[in-house]
Amino acid sequence: MKSFQDRVRETSRGGWIRAGIWGTLYVAFVIWVAWGDWASLGWLVLLPLVIDMFTTKYINYGWWKKYKPKGQSDKGQSDKGNAFLYTLFSWIDAIVFALVAVYFINLYIFQNYQIPSSSLEKTLRVGDFLYVSKMAYGARVPQTPLSMPLVQHTMPEWLGGGKSYLDWPHWEYKRLKGWTSPKKGDIVVFNFPTGDTVCTKMQNPDYYTLCYYYGKERIHSRKDVFGEIVTRPVDRRENYVKRCVGEPGDSLKIVDNTIFTKGLSAPSGQYSSTTAWQREPEREGLQLNYLVRTDGHVFGAKYLEKIGISVADRVQVDPQTWHFPLTAEMKAELEKNPHVLAVEIEPETQGGAVYPLGHNDWTRDNYGPIYIPRKGDKILITEENYWIYKRIAEAYEFKPMKIGEEYEFEMDYYWMQGDNRHNSADSRYWGFVPEDHIVGRPVFIWLSIDKDKHGIRWERLGRKATGR
Repeated sequence: MKSFQDRVRETSRGGWIRAGIWGTLYVAFVIWVAWGDWASLGWLVLLPLVIDMFTTKYINYGWWKKYKPKGQSDKGQSDKGNAFLYTLFSWIDAIVFALVAVYFINLYIFQNYQIPSSSLEKTLRVGDFLYVSKMAYGARVPQTPLSMPLVQHTMPEWLGGGKSYLDWPHWEYKRLKGWTSPKKGDIVVFNFPTGDTVCTKMQNPDYYTLCYYYGKERIHSRKDVFGEIVTRPVDRRENYVKRCVGEPGDSLKIVDNTIFTKGLSAPSGQYSSTTAWQREPEREGLQLNYLVRTDGHVFGAKYLEKIGISVADRVQVDPQTWHFPLTAEMKAELEKNPHVLAVEIEPETQGGAVYPLGHNDWTRDNYGPIYIPRKGDKILITEENYWIYKRIAEAYEFKPMKIGEEYEFEMDYYWMQGDNRHNSADSRYWGFVPEDHIVGRPVFIWLSIDKDKHGIRWERLGRKATGR
């Protein structure tokens, strides 16, 4: 067996350079993960293994390379067998390295996300593929670390379906050091808060809304309609993307579809008399649903395409009425049409029940006021606010909350809404987004597929997706 000195002498300059690069990256990664929890620096004990891979090579990770054929052999069949084993192990080595690399990149650096719905139209379009930075708000240490890379919660059918992760081990929530935290105006990707319990055959609306409308007993007894009831940990819930319109410590209300917020001078959960309500700016591309009354005219496909109404949004209610989501510019353009008699906003009653379900008379268009908790806030729980914060205590922080007692919040919470206000299932329907559900911030669009034209929207490639 070679001595340590011999192994060091035999290491090439390239080996030492590679060891220095990978060793530095490993140390930086461990420090990043350990930030604020210095006990995790214990992972540095593995640094010698990283150095050994490129230098002394006490652990022979490339043992399979001994099967590489060395030219013509009089053994014939043996060489063929070695060539097969060498090729097989080469593929296994490459696949394992790729899976590990993708796993760590997807967890700690960035994630691909596809826009599935029109809740942020026209800001982000259905078919946009986003580069989502995990480092912007700080990557989360995985709570379910043993999982299939690039699969959120369910294996593809061609791999047999079923869960794509193991429930054990389960790690506690920890977020690494990021550059910032979600701010008002940011577009944010997050895990669906009420996605902890799911009806496998009917996932929209969510489980709790289904229970509200149909009753819990029916949901659990009619598996033929609603499917199996499954539960999912935080990091395995569906990914949603919305705009942050309320930060921790804000009070928020909606008046005739206009959002107003104000901060608090103290974490009491009470409205400060010294703070005025501020109207939030209306973002470019903000849409609302309208009923368009006509003289019976049928709009042509080219005309609607020119205005910006997608095929999926072209709904004719009756011979003289159309239903469209419209921006202010699109509404003004339609009102110029000589066949249009009136453009009326959709009645707010069509929005359905809002959060907390069954415990207010608020609507989709006129909502609140509601206080968005900060970490460390202590709020007296009353009969009026009990139902607002009940889910936080039961589902996110797992501790008791009683009327008449003070409750201290353990996390920051956010309020998320879509720019396509009347076509967005957002915080108005399922409440607060806890900080441990935050995934990342979209940075840019790297691909955009127009499903109406079955082609690529070349003009959107490379466009910023930050929402500012």
